[in-house]
Amino acid sequence: MTPLPDRSRPRRRWRGAGHIGPLLRDPALTLNELVSEGLAAEGFADFRPAHGTIGQHIADGGSRVTELAELAQVSKPTIVYLVNDLERLGYVERVPDPEDGRAKLVRMTERGARAQRAGREIVARIERDWAELIGREDFDTLKVLLGRLHEGLWPEGGDPSRWAPQPERLTAITSSRPSTLTSAPKGSVS
Repeated sequence: MTPLPDRSRPRRRWRGAGHIGPLLRDPALTLNELVSEGLAAEGFADFRPAHGTIGQHIADGGSRVTELAELAQVSKPTIVYLVNDLERLGYVERVPDPEDGRAKLVRMTERGARAQRAGREIVARIERDWAELIGREDFDTLKVLLGRLHEGLWPEGGDPSRWAPQPERLTAITSSRPSTLTSAPKGSVS
């Protein structure tokens, strides 16, 4: 497997304390960019970040477009567009749904499965790089806390569009571990 470019660090300068948006968004954008670069190096240069929106949700036996739209939290027309593009590129195919002859399932082709495996390996390498960057224990804690936040926001796979901030929920999520970030770095912009 081709090594990742030596750019697995965020490219945006952190400005210190502020709202959580950039702290969640910027690493996610960087992850997407690094995965795209890694996939291109593995021979999947035509696989765009938007394709990953549904690629990660296709079940082994295939998935219906409506299921993919729900899981990816995007509109059905968007999924149809992405599936058409992925089909044209040879990553997915449409096959009859054995449970409903009128419906079609979207499933990975062999090329799609290879890209999916490569993507998973690339993400694992990025995680190792990032764990080295901030320390394995802190990285593992970060994943646990983000997982708890995810579960707190969308319990039992609930609809995220129905979530409204509930301070008691947030207190419960964060109360089991005291924060080590007590103040912003000197010279930071709030």
